[in-house]
Amino acid sequence: LSASADCNVFSRIQKQHAPFSGPAATHFFARPQRMNPSYPLIDFDPVAFSLGPLSVHWYGIMYLLAFGFFWAVGTWTVRHRPWWGWSSQDVGDMLFYGMLGVIVGGRAGYVLFYAFDSFIADPLFLFRITQGGMSFHGGLLGVIAAMAWFAHRNGRSFWHVADFAAPLVPIGLALGRLGNFIGGELWGRVSDVPWAMVFANAIEPGGWQSERLREAWASGALDHLARHPSQLYQAAGEGLALFLVLAIYARKPRPAAAVSGLFLAGYGVFRFVAEFFREPDAHIGYLAGDWLTMGMAFSLPMVLAGAVIMAAAYARGSR
Repeated sequence: LSASADCNVFSRIQKQHAPFSGPAATHFFARPQRMNPSYPLIDFDPVAFSLGPLSVHWYGIMYLLAFGFFWAVGTWTVRHRPWWGWSSQDVGDMLFYGMLGVIVGGRAGYVLFYAFDSFIADPLFLFRITQGGMSFHGGLLGVIAAMAWFAHRNGRSFWHVADFAAPLVPIGLALGRLGNFIGGELWGRVSDVPWAMVFANAIEPGGWQSERLREAWASGALDHLARHPSQLYQAAGEGLALFLVLAIYARKPRPAAAVSGLFLAGYGVFRFVAEFFREPDAHIGYLAGDWLTMGMAFSLPMVLAGAVIMAAAYARGSR
């Protein structure tokens, strides 16, 4: 179970922190600064534990917890909200389809959106899940396809399935962002806010293992490289806050597609805002000006689509 991300974090490191290799690195880490660091160092071991040759990463554990949450809350919902007409078996079956959609769609989306050149050069790159990562937007498309297939197989409407699943997703997104944080990937932009953090892997590849880097951090020499913990912003926004909004909204029957529309619009808004603090992908950069990122470009259509879907749902007025 390998840590995954929306972009290749190490290609970003090499472009942004080229001075931290070779003789320049020795000079930098030896340079005295303050006696104490101003910001915490994020240098967790991304591997939670190993079983022989198998290394279990924290990001993989977060995936398992997310799937477990989906099943637990989904089964609670079928017991306490009978208007859905679902059974615990239906929840388990939907979870299986959803897992396939997340994994296949997430990986295919990353390759298509972020590393298509690598795929053209080597088609087997698609299957090297430890190289590159996963894409949320690709995973979303995969889950949509999985829900459509599940609905077809079980004689349900697509929106009935999507509305049931939507409130169960955000906590999984929050857990995924916590996995990014522990893995020291998808960090934010350089900042001097009081809660900024120094990400070891943003300074050099595999920096979480570097004693030299820890010594430099302890002297305060890395304070100017502190960054927004944007993974935590995303966990709080598109994870916890979106979960609360959907949980409150879905407590009673709503018009068909309304819950799904709120999920799309809500995620798009939270992700768009988070992108102002998140470091853009180094091999893509800004799409326009010095602010529009790929994540924003993908999120804006989600907001628009979600608003249109909700408006159409209430215009129809039936669940």
